[in-house]
Amino acid sequence: MIPKKLYGLYPNSLRVSALLAALSLLCAAWFVCARNLNAQQIVWTRQQKTIVSKIRHLRQMPDKKRGRVTKQLALEIREMPPSINQVRLAEGLASLSTEGDPGGRETVQAVATTLAGALGQHPLPLIHGQPAMSYFTLASLVYFEHMRVSLRSPLFTRALAEIRQQDMRRRQANFTLADLTGRDWTLKSLRGKVVVVNFWATWCPPCRKEIPDLKALYKRFKSQGLVVLGISDEPAARVRRFSGGLNITYPILLDPGRKVSNLYSVESIPMTFVYNRNGKLVAEAMDMRTRKQFLAMLAEAGLK
Repeated sequence: MIPKKLYGLYPNSLRVSALLAALSLLCAAWFVCARNLNAQQIVWTRQQKTIVSKIRHLRQMPDKKRGRVTKQLALEIREMPPSINQVRLAEGLASLSTEGDPGGRETVQAVATTLAGALGQHPLPLIHGQPAMSYFTLASLVYFEHMRVSLRSPLFTRALAEIRQQDMRRRQANFTLADLTGRDWTLKSLRGKVVVVNFWATWCPPCRKEIPDLKALYKRFKSQGLVVLGISDEPAARVRRFSGGLNITYPILLDPGRKVSNLYSVESIPMTFVYNRNGKLVAEAMDMRTRKQFLAMLAEAGLK
């Protein structure tokens, strides 16, 4: 999961001032952006530096090893003395734990338990009246990944409530966007089809990793009424060059001004939503998904 706000784009559900303050405190937790990590004046212990290095290299590992290492790191972080660095490490690990399915639900649960424990032992203050980003990271694991945690915190409760409200708005959403050929696509006009809405960007490694699976699934199920809509807020020329190079066969829609991205509260990518033939939102993912995981989401919409 790559937060768009780390790339200078526009945050949605939180005020800009709150996000900037939150990032100044917690940006180092997002190890997917090494330049931001290096910019932080953080003093790590020797043990913590070792964990930082391992987290940075998780994406380079094969999935089987990555899952095992992720779970071990969660346990190591859990055993640390309570501190802001423990929270940073737990959140950094959490931000990578849901990319695909490297270790299964057991690994994600271990990461969620570690982050909840770190926040329970070292609560973070309000930042301009808003909970710190770590609470939203944990709330996403609970709401979208169905993890179970024990954290009695009003800030966590607030974060979870906001994420729930965002999701309720998505269930009522409709939009019209043009694709790279100029054709308009309106979500609610696609009733009778199974629709996959995928928010992505050319600069996002997890987005690029799942594109071949989306292409394969579109080819497999197109005759059964599957529509895949890839939505990007980048300039048309850049998106056209990139999609042409990968021979993306499903429609790529342009979202200038991020109106639809804001409608869906897209603060990290990739994000994917699956609607059934009645236009009901039946499955959603806040991170990269494997072909097997996409198949499970499509099954919720009746495609098997």
